Amino acid sequence: MNARSALGKYGEDLAARRLTEAGMTVLERNWRCGRSGEIDIVARDGEVLVVCEVKTRRAGSFQHPMAAVPPEKARRLRSLAEHWIHAHGGAPPGGVRIDLVGVLLPRRGAARVEHARGVA
Repeated sequence: MNARSALGKYGEDLAARRLTEAGMTVLERNWRCGRSGEIDIVARDGEVLVVCEVKTRRAGSFQHPMAAVPPEKARRLRSLAEHWIHAHGGAPPGGVRIDLVGVLLPRRGAARVEHARGVA
């Protein structure tokens, strides 16, 4: 595993822990849909299906993780959510929400994990 993928996995581990602590149930991690892309975390928040994008950055990076979902990425996440729903038996009663978890790793101290609900 290279340093970049190790950083991403570490951020996804922290994100999954944060979502679980918030009362959500993680259903899948790193769900791939052929060449269409990947959903970092699929979770359930009550009756709502949550598609969660995780962005991890080291302090001093060019872009803050919470600013890392441009409109094209948001469209791709919505499309991936539709594929996941189709592959898993239909839409949940509470609908679908797309969230973003940003993980910022400072030079010293604990990571900062921010969870934004309904970003796309």
